[in-house]
Amino acid sequence: MYPYQYDPRFQNLFPPGGGQGFPPPPPGGGGQGFPPQGGAQPPSSPPPAFTPTPKLGSGGPSLYAVDPGAISGCLYRYTYIWPRNGRPYWFYPTFVGRRSVAGYRWTGSFWVYAGVDVNQIREFQCV
Repeated sequence: MYPYQYDPRFQNLFPPGGGQGFPPPPPGGGGQGFPPQGGAQPPSSPPPAFTPTPKLGSGGPSLYAVDPGAISGCLYRYTYIWPRNGRPYWFYPTFVGRRSVAGYRWTGSFWVYAGVDVNQIREFQCV
């Protein structure tokens, strides 16, 4: 089983009280490797070894925001995220709010609890 750890680079994604539609931050003073409230656990194995191909084709920017209802079909499934800015990554969503998604992001070595605003997602694909 691969361990999960709190990553301070993502601490600003969880404002006090779970604002912006995010769930509250993990218990234990803001991290320390504990899973979030509700018992959602990271996957017990790494994500698939392949990288999905984006369906938008050109890889150019999309004018439309991702619908939280659409990404809710990816709950508890390996999901590849293409953000509007930054490098794509594997994600394992455990919570979908009105404007955000939270779960575990693969660092290349282990899972870390993280969240993302759905407006920052260009495309996603769950497997």
